[in-house]
Amino acid sequence: MQWLPQGWRPKVVAVDIDGTLTDGNKQLDTGAIKALRRLEDAGIPVVLATGNVRAITYGLWRFLKLSGPICCENGGVLWHKAWGGPIVRADGKEAKMAAEWLSTQIEGLDPEGIETNSWRESEWCLFPDEDLEAVQQSIAESQWSHLSVVRTGFAIHLMEPHLSKGTGLELMFEKMGWSAEDVLCVGDAPNDLPMFEFAHWSIAVGGAFEQVKEAADVVSPHPHGATFTPLVDAILAKK
Repeated sequence: MQWLPQGWRPKVVAVDIDGTLTDGNKQLDTGAIKALRRLEDAGIPVVLATGNVRAITYGLWRFLKLSGPICCENGGVLWHKAWGGPIVRADGKEAKMAAEWLSTQIEGLDPEGIETNSWRESEWCLFPDEDLEAVQQSIAESQWSHLSVVRTGFAIHLMEPHLSKGTGLELMFEKMGWSAEDVLCVGDAPNDLPMFEFAHWSIAVGGAFEQVKEAADVVSPHPHGATFTPLVDAILAKK
């Protein structure tokens, strides 16, 4: 299959983590990890762009010895070792308050949400099996109607409307002196769609949400992390 446009090779590769480098059980694909290292060894920086928190993303970045910055919490937190500290683009207080209010409106909703909320800096995440339609309707009729409600395979994210992987990458690329025309991105969930719009070329892994497959330039025939070995082979074959 043709993974890339004719005559084009990415200079940067941005990848989602959950559902992209991992399977449905949140287990990392070891083949994907080896493939990302091959990109770095070839001088192509890898950017982790995720809805996950900075602590977890930094751990993966460190153990993989990546060189690119990280985009966490759907663009709410950006970090690179050369910047002297993180860029936190929202404080997350309103999102947490909204979650607490939702628990008074929707019977059984757990405002504490997922475990990683303990480290969240810019947003708040509910469990993925909460009633999405009820959450959306309640938020739309509340004082927090300006908040975005985005469901991924692992959480329902409550966040400021200016936050997205697309706007996060845009700011990151400005700081790094990179061009969107040079980036390829890989993802699986609706929160990856703004990243797809930003990047020159987008790939949906096998097992991605249908709307993500429809938006992607290429849909991988391989599930989740199994996408990366043949993709990286194709990238490195380009001169």
